Amino acid sequence: MTAAKAVRILHVSLLTGAITPAIGAHMTERSHIRNFSIIAHIDHGKSTLADRLIQHTGGLTEREMSEQVLDNMDIERERGITIKAQTVRLHYTAKDGETYELSLMDTPGHVDFAYEVSRSLAACEGALLVVDAAQGVEAQTLANVYQSIEHDHEIIPVLNKVDLPAAEPERVRHEIEEIIGLDASEAVMASAKSGIGIEDILEQIVAKIPPPGGDRDAPLKAMLVDSWYDPYLGVVILVRVIDGVLTKGQRIKFMAQGTEHLVDRVGCMTPKIEQLPELAAGEIGFITAQIKEVSQTAVGDTITTVKGGAAEALPGFKEVQSVVFCGLFPVDAADFEKLRESISKLRLNDASFTFEMETSAALGQGFRCGFLGLLHLEIIQERLTREYDLDLITTAPSVVYRMVMNDGSEQFLHNPADMPDVVKIADIEEPWIEATIYCPDEYLGGILKLCQDRRGVQKNLTYVGDRAQVVYELPLNEVVFDFYDRLKSISRGYASFDYHQVGLRTGNLVKMNIMVNGDPVDALSMIVHRDAAEARGRHMCERLKDLIPRHLFKIPVQAAIGGKVIARETIAAMRKDVTAKCYGGDISRKKKLLDKQKKGKAKMREYGNVSIPQEAFIAALKMGDDG
Repeated sequence: MTAAKAVRILHVSLLTGAITPAIGAHMTERSHIRNFSIIAHIDHGKSTLADRLIQHTGGLTEREMSEQVLDNMDIERERGITIKAQTVRLHYTAKDGETYELSLMDTPGHVDFAYEVSRSLAACEGALLVVDAAQGVEAQTLANVYQSIEHDHEIIPVLNKVDLPAAEPERVRHEIEEIIGLDASEAVMASAKSGIGIEDILEQIVAKIPPPGGDRDAPLKAMLVDSWYDPYLGVVILVRVIDGVLTKGQRIKFMAQGTEHLVDRVGCMTPKIEQLPELAAGEIGFITAQIKEVSQTAVGDTITTVKGGAAEALPGFKEVQSVVFCGLFPVDAADFEKLRESISKLRLNDASFTFEMETSAALGQGFRCGFLGLLHLEIIQERLTREYDLDLITTAPSVVYRMVMNDGSEQFLHNPADMPDVVKIADIEEPWIEATIYCPDEYLGGILKLCQDRRGVQKNLTYVGDRAQVVYELPLNEVVFDFYDRLKSISRGYASFDYHQVGLRTGNLVKMNIMVNGDPVDALSMIVHRDAAEARGRHMCERLKDLIPRHLFKIPVQAAIGGKVIARETIAAMRKDVTAKCYGGDISRKKKLLDKQKKGKAKMREYGNVSIPQEAFIAALKMGDDG
């Protein structure tokens, strides 16, 4: 039986009351509680290490165990990545004979899901920093460590994959000290796959990570760390209790939302669902309160009791902002309602995904959706295709621009097709990012050229051994297309990339329209830098010339900025041989037929409609920046 199936059975038995509360589990002294998360770059072994820790502490039996047990989405298992941060409570008997309660949070490694990491870190007192003993410190390792240091965490370095032939633990230990500034002399040598060093990691967690603070007798103050929708239980809320005690039957209040609810279930994941009588100060667990929608549970909110509650709320987290926007349209217009329903269901478990309805002349009805990055977009699109059996067209991804109008007012632009007349705009600002790239020295030249081509400004270049660390400031618009793919192909997969936003800056930006037979195609319009507009426009026209099928008349395909055409291609007409039936005879008869055809084609060009097939849209929108 798979872990997912086991959890489903447990959900059902929870409803029927078949699971008995864990007796004594809630009586753990606060000095014996340890809350920690696992942070690392993508593919350095976080989820595998979490598996070994669960197995070693007896969280699941051998029969219930599966690989990446905390990654319960099919897409997470197939891609080998973590998308949602998961929490599990373990009971470990240390060498000193004491039993400790360990709350472990397995976090994602990809930059798109950095908000999951920040939420998890806020609920912990320490972190395991997992570094691949062969690959060393990568860009995302650095980003996550700095977040952890900001939360004043105790950080335990773990060198994973030490049993690989390419492992160089001493070099990596030196890198950790050199780049991050952490003492790595006592770093644990481990292999999550083989189970090496797992006992040492657990002992270090108990010895080095401090127990949580908090006062059991103070008014209840709990932080809402995460929430997700469960078909059996409704909305399940993950909480970290800071002060007081959270029990079943309490009337609680969400301080930011101002809503009141009755707690009907308190428990923890071991990773099986286990009901508890209470969650006391310092503990991490879940509650349910008959809430129907995830939107009612704002992440970072403070939970307190209705009577005698806390006076002031916790600082919480900053709101998650969508970074990349694109349109999702069904290939078959009849699937629109199905798409609306599917998107609404996905939104239940992903508060960072936003959508609103939009209509396109070329593509019909669809939705304008906001994502945290291109991987997030790709995963949502794949889940809609796979889980809900939808065929979708995705428009070119774009970022949010701020426009300052001539009258001094401000507007935010999500869709290039909605851009007002350029004479009304005084200034356009675009978001910029600071990117940190790690790469072997031999690929540095190609990466510097890529960043320069994307309007990048170099801030720093340093070396650690034979690896270069480059810091560039880049416009986000230039990154969302295919920057990551190009970076990986230039460096043969050896470069790692991380970024954070550094605000909005004024740019010489223009809206480029694509016109087919004189009519603008709103789904293909995009905002580009004026210097790159001609090359981008020419490339788009060349692509469309090959993609749009020939008609009985000539079709001009043009790229234009305002009223000025900057690129043009012409799709030749299909020629019908009107003189085929003329055998011999006078030449004037053939000329008469050809003149008649010529007039017909001119009339058709004036009134004819050009049908652009869906495949042409999809192929044109997949165009990177090869131009």
